[in-house]
Amino acid sequence: MAHRDHWCGEVLDHLIGHRIQVAGWVHRRRDHGGLVFIDLRDRTGILQLVISEDRDPQVHATGQMLRNEYVVAAAGEVVARSPERVNPKLATGMVELLVERLQILAAAQTPPFFPEDQLEIDETLRLKYRYIDLRRPRMYRNLLLRHRVVQAVRRYLEAQGFIEVETPILTKSTPEGARDFLVPCRLQPGEFYALPQSPQLFKQLLMVGGFERYYQIARAFRDEDLRADRQPEHTQIDLEMSFVDEADLQEIVEGMWAAAFRETLGVTLARPFPRLSYREAMARYGSDKPDLRFGMEIVDVSDLAGGIDFRIFQEALARGGTVRGLRAERGGGLSRREVEELGAQLEDFGLGGLLPLWVEAGGVRSPLVKHAGPELVESIVARLQGQPGDLLLLAAGPVANVEPGLGALRLSLAAKLGIERSGWAFAWVVDFPMFEYDAVEKRLKAQHHPFTKPRIEDLSDLKTKPLALGTYAYDLVLNGVELGSGSLRISEPELQQAVFEALGLTEEEIQAKFGFLVEAMKYGAPPHGGIGLGLDRAVMLMAGESSIRDVIAFPKTQSGSCPLTEAPSPVSAEQLRELRIRTF
Repeated sequence: MAHRDHWCGEVLDHLIGHRIQVAGWVHRRRDHGGLVFIDLRDRTGILQLVISEDRDPQVHATGQMLRNEYVVAAAGEVVARSPERVNPKLATGMVELLVERLQILAAAQTPPFFPEDQLEIDETLRLKYRYIDLRRPRMYRNLLLRHRVVQAVRRYLEAQGFIEVETPILTKSTPEGARDFLVPCRLQPGEFYALPQSPQLFKQLLMVGGFERYYQIARAFRDEDLRADRQPEHTQIDLEMSFVDEADLQEIVEGMWAAAFRETLGVTLARPFPRLSYREAMARYGSDKPDLRFGMEIVDVSDLAGGIDFRIFQEALARGGTVRGLRAERGGGLSRREVEELGAQLEDFGLGGLLPLWVEAGGVRSPLVKHAGPELVESIVARLQGQPGDLLLLAAGPVANVEPGLGALRLSLAAKLGIERSGWAFAWVVDFPMFEYDAVEKRLKAQHHPFTKPRIEDLSDLKTKPLALGTYAYDLVLNGVELGSGSLRISEPELQQAVFEALGLTEEEIQAKFGFLVEAMKYGAPPHGGIGLGLDRAVMLMAGESSIRDVIAFPKTQSGSCPLTEAPSPVSAEQLRELRIRTF
């Protein structure tokens, strides 16, 4: 009797009078003596079963044995509920099943928690018993949304002429920005595979191979510190195109997300997505992944601050720094202590704190007043467009500290003041720098990766002005979350060699790590570009969740462990001997 012919959530009033068979989990049991009511749950919803002692004592006796999470099959007639039993909260609330046959398919122990959305459950417990957690309607909705997003993406890309190609999981360790997960090779002791941080090199080789338009729902692995939107293994929508410029690729990506949002959420996205340069994003929002759902832009007041006899301002400007501010609209109710707590956040960015200005109907209340004349104070208020009831906050220091510091403060203020952030704010951030200087390692590093095409006039630019070079790189941002990075790629072997050299790689290192790519470029590499987009992060936002762990079936914790399987875990001494590995 394990066979079923209808899903619970699809038993509606058009089936009244029909005999059907359903199966699922006991969500709730109510024993009223001669009548037992069972809420039977499957992935589509809940159906009420009615088991009557008068109809069949044996079936009734079986019904009395049922407990929550038992797996059962039931057959009977669909009938309309009596008025007092109608449940408007359920799609199936107008009908119920009069049970004629009932079979227990699997008994269940009392679970550590019940799969109900309204219960607040410790996340570690949820992950340890993930198979119970997955029975919650919320989790099913999230993973169903993920499935539908992937299907929409596949349909769209295939209609645009893309071919899905799988790339290797066991590959070569190459420096791409994060630590590799290493896999020892038993057949070649002392040598290792690496799990791919992305399919980057292989998708470029596919372009050399003439595939022209590639995509993959790809698994990627990075051994890095974790947080709410980061996992050691994640999934990205990976694609690459030949014979394109930035606009071509961005148009394809915008069309892909437009199709996914339309098909899954019924949302029409505004296109084209806004474009901001990296410098513009940092100057206005203090972030290269700005949340554009609200304003509160950073404003430069360095020219005005230069005329104020205030030591912190003068020292910052004398060292080539800046003075910038934010307007917290209707933030004038924040106390001095609350402002000090906000200012403490800037210590993480190497800044000394905030200088507040409370804009009131009778004037400005601020420590700044005793250092500056009323005209300068009024000019600063006007620059920041302050109105009575607002709070203006100024910070001074190096540009590289003030911008991200105020960017983080902007988000904290939005949360603290309850500023509405709704809708879908996509944006492209473009024109990233090619290199950044690593003060610890005392060398240049690629800001994205070393295969990004730089904006140069001559190869000598890589030696004479490396930190001034821009790139054909672009990030896609949604609601303040980076969905992915992409770029036009280097397709000329001489330029790729020169970039490697600018990064301080020796000829031996280049050949050992990237020799196969440089060699491939010598056999006719088309101009090409691509992007890798975080599927987990996108679905998290679309589902209204705050953690990607809630849109992944079996995620890891923030420490990288799996409470369900207890991975990572020790392996036997025999396995280590076979791999010729000694642990310390």
